[in-house]
Amino acid sequence: MPAPTDTTRKFLGRLSLPERNYLADALRTETLGGVLLLAAAVAALIWANTPLSDSYESVRDAHFGPGALGLDLSVQHWAADGLLAVFFFVAGIELKRELVAGELRDPRAAALPVIAALSGMAVPALVYVLVNVAGGGSLDGWAVPVATDIAFALAVLAVIGTSLPSALRAFLLTLAVVDDLFAILIIAVFFTSDLNLMALGGAVAALVVFWLLLRKEVRGWYVYVPLALVTWGLMYNSGVHATVAGVAMGLMLRCHRREGEERSPGEHIEHRVRPLSAGLAVPLFALFSAGVPVSGGAFGEVFARPETLGVVLGLVVGKAIGIFGGTWLAVRFTRAELNGDLSWPDVFALASLAGIGFTVSLLIGELAFSSDPALTDEVKAAVLLGSLIAAVISGVLLKLRVRTYRALYEDEERDEDRDGIPDIYEQDDPAYHLRMAALYEAKAAEHRRLAEHAGAARDNGDSPA
Repeated sequence: MPAPTDTTRKFLGRLSLPERNYLADALRTETLGGVLLLAAAVAALIWANTPLSDSYESVRDAHFGPGALGLDLSVQHWAADGLLAVFFFVAGIELKRELVAGELRDPRAAALPVIAALSGMAVPALVYVLVNVAGGGSLDGWAVPVATDIAFALAVLAVIGTSLPSALRAFLLTLAVVDDLFAILIIAVFFTSDLNLMALGGAVAALVVFWLLLRKEVRGWYVYVPLALVTWGLMYNSGVHATVAGVAMGLMLRCHRREGEERSPGEHIEHRVRPLSAGLAVPLFALFSAGVPVSGGAFGEVFARPETLGVVLGLVVGKAIGIFGGTWLAVRFTRAELNGDLSWPDVFALASLAGIGFTVSLLIGELAFSSDPALTDEVKAAVLLGSLIAAVISGVLLKLRVRTYRALYEDEERDEDRDGIPDIYEQDDPAYHLRMAALYEAKAAEHRRLAEHAGAARDNGDSPA
């Protein structure tokens, strides 16, 4: 009779070494970008609420670009439609990598973060709808609170000084990747204006050329960058939101490594482009989108209007309940087992942190209420306030467990034999134990030598020093 197999899987367990290294590299850039994002948001609020506010509006609304190509856009539109295409290009590469080499490559393992992410989008939308149905508000903004901003969340972690274990950071990143995918689908499906079929056909043709060049392994940025700009311009003129072009191109890159490759082409390009996205594109978008005139009463109306109240409650309550509830149900019904070093309050704290919905929420807010500038500003204020409340709540919850996180993080990072590989990944390697034994013997010999030297010095009446 065959032995029974253990069908339980570890939830929030230790990552593989390649995945851990990739995650550390990616989140290092995102954390720095998140700090710049916070600085840009604060700068926008100050700029829009001082005597210089007229200059803020003048710069934000200034138009430039080739009008003959339908691209005479304001600075704000260039930031939202142009620079965010870079952000979504990186998101597309992240998603492709997760599907072929990361947490989403195994359907059984992928089920849990996907269910958690979908629950974390559906429940905030439902909260918004319920608030606005009860209050007689507009349902146009149902998608505003569905997105999570990974850079902003990591900036909060950096500010409060919390080093999360890699498993929690990976779960947060996977949530954000799935979140970004469905956010761009929402933008493409629900916020597409009148279609220009000729321009859309041109964009599709350009994407096909992009794909064929990748298949033929044609190299050279001077080929792909102009083609990407043409694709973006055609997508913008088609009526489909231009950021869709960024995601589509990111998904086309090869993200699995061939024999002898240190990085796949997708990973290589992501490593190059991510600093541009996190350090320039997203902060500039924040600078020209987060400038809400507080003196105009935008923040004062947040709790007085159902649209803005729905956004705040969606981010703060809906995200936490949706992600936590979806995760708990998925673990229960997929026979997964929570990592013994962590507990369910840790998952709830992470779910609360995911309520920070800055970048994509601001973008969807602009699209949803583009015909009402005053309400747009109030919805932006609601996004800022909801993200701030979520950051404070999650910060407090994470701080309560900071000693546990720090101990787990230090265990993951410890490298006593200094070979560049954390010791926790070498515990089953006989060669590692030989190196450690030699290291300990060398340390013991050094201690014995120092002790003998000190004893001899005392016998001679000298100072041990």
